[in-house]
Amino acid sequence: MKSERDNVTYDASSIKVLKGLEHVRKRPSMYIGSTSQAGLHHLVWEVVDNSIDEAQAGYCTRIDVVLHDDGSVSVTDDGRGIPVGMHSSGKPALEVVMTTLHAGGKFDDEAYKTSGGLHGVGVSVVNALSKWLVVEVRKNGKIYRQEFRRGVPVSSQEVVGETSSTGTMVRFMPDYGEIFEEIGFNTQTLKKRLRELAYLNDDLRLVITDLREGGNEKEEFHFEGGLSSFVAYINEAHTTLHDPVRITGEADLGKEGVVLIDVALQYNTAFQEDIFSFVNNINTIDGGTHLSGMKSALTRTLNEYAVQNKLTGNKDITFNGSDVREGLAAVISVKVPNPQFEGQTKTRLGNRNIQGAVSSLVSRDLATFLEENPSVARRIVQKCLLNNSSRQAAKKARELTRRKSALETATLPGKLADCSIDDPEKAELFIVEGNSAGGSAKQGRNRFFQAVLPLRGKIINVEKAQLTKVLNNNEIRTIITAAGTGIEEDFDIANLRYHKIIIMTDADVDGSHIRTLLLTFFYRHMPELIEEGYVYIAQPPLYMLRKGSKKRYAFNDDERHRYVREMGEDGVVVQRYKGLGEMNPEQLWATTMDPERRKLLQVRLENAIEASHIFSVLMGDDVEPRREFIQKHAAEVVNLDV
Repeated sequence: MKSERDNVTYDASSIKVLKGLEHVRKRPSMYIGSTSQAGLHHLVWEVVDNSIDEAQAGYCTRIDVVLHDDGSVSVTDDGRGIPVGMHSSGKPALEVVMTTLHAGGKFDDEAYKTSGGLHGVGVSVVNALSKWLVVEVRKNGKIYRQEFRRGVPVSSQEVVGETSSTGTMVRFMPDYGEIFEEIGFNTQTLKKRLRELAYLNDDLRLVITDLREGGNEKEEFHFEGGLSSFVAYINEAHTTLHDPVRITGEADLGKEGVVLIDVALQYNTAFQEDIFSFVNNINTIDGGTHLSGMKSALTRTLNEYAVQNKLTGNKDITFNGSDVREGLAAVISVKVPNPQFEGQTKTRLGNRNIQGAVSSLVSRDLATFLEENPSVARRIVQKCLLNNSSRQAAKKARELTRRKSALETATLPGKLADCSIDDPEKAELFIVEGNSAGGSAKQGRNRFFQAVLPLRGKIINVEKAQLTKVLNNNEIRTIITAAGTGIEEDFDIANLRYHKIIIMTDADVDGSHIRTLLLTFFYRHMPELIEEGYVYIAQPPLYMLRKGSKKRYAFNDDERHRYVREMGEDGVVVQRYKGLGEMNPEQLWATTMDPERRKLLQVRLENAIEASHIFSVLMGDDVEPRREFIQKHAAEVVNLDV
């Protein structure tokens, strides 16, 4: 018997060659990661990065990003302007840049000494994925303009005016419907990245204007302190030990050119390590040789200073990396002519000679700073000694925990109601607030793949506690044991027992606080769980609406009002759920635990710098930044219990 595939012809006519930018539209995720909100914002970054390259070359001082009320966005800079002369292909250079992959001025070291966008696909990809795009170039005393539709020119390059300035303006309308979902740009997402770029480029001014819905919201980012201001921002909610230390310099790498090195660091009294690294303005979230060079220099220099000045007393103490980095906020930014990134995502720098260059500069300048500022140096060394003592105590606590587990016949905590399945990919762990809700969850769950761990009260705030105290907290120890991964140095994500860890708390202030405490713990001490997408937040309903035998559950006020209208205004009884314990097991299963009907929010880490800053503000010791945050965002609060 013939199958359908036997009738399919596979010959030379089956081989398709996609011309121009057709492949970009056919496979957009290959170029911008996704067609969701992240991919949509990637379009803006591609255009902005071209302007940033002009700034790094010394020709651009201002970049304006405007969100227009028709849904389009424009990026304007005062750089040199895209070339408009005739290209060897017979087309204007402007058209070549806008319509050809791998076309640009970044493939040698003549036009740009350093560049973040080394693949040369940026603006042409934006053009291909836009419903329409207009580019205007101010150059040679004239204004040149060309228009495109889905990457195809619909006009020739033409002169539309005269000007005394230079620069480029690119305005585009993302292709909503065919490529992107109808989601629009998020102002806060754009602001976070523009603020970051302003810190990394001292002399650059970045302005964002939101004209949507008849508004005219405008914010400007310009930081003369550069990385020093960046570190101060990271430490905003902490008590600091000294003013930011700035180390800048350059190293001649011979044939590879000159690398520019910029480092800022500042110690605080907290217990977290906040170090961020950049290469040509790209956030290298996985570090690389530049970060390794800075870390080794810190450890070596502080050890040498402590020994030379006899600051460790009679004890033979040698600081390790974690001793010198706990309580440290630091940023390193390097500008490299020919960066070699490991992988396509550009998240880790691989140039080996960068490590030695950074290490040499940081060691020399940090040693000089310590010698010239002995009182500050003493405070830093005392902080390192405290960290060392805490690390030794935490090591003993971990060993004690392991020893207890080995001696116990059942290594899992008694309060954990485990599931039957032993496949982590299908297993779920619900971390539930309180025994009452835990009881309902245990009865309502599917015992085959759902485990329930009820917590007693609130866990410790890890933002304010050393690791020793964290490990001595019973509830946290229970979570660590249930997860199976260990913590800190012992952490191994391969041992994770559940690939969905679901935080399920009451929809009130206490529930929100417990949820925040848990997220702070995961982010600070088990960040891989968040990075790999294993942490979720359950969304229990806020209301149950009943009319006769009909029931409906509403997850917010808008749904409640809509359901009341749909069910008929009269006779609808509305019950507000303030706690999970108010639901019986069947209701909890139907609304919050059943994979077919529930709503889950996946916790994602899109901006580590902003995440660290927010956790410090909300959970740290300093009250004033928290008060300012609450005052600024008070109007955005919903479902506040009073």
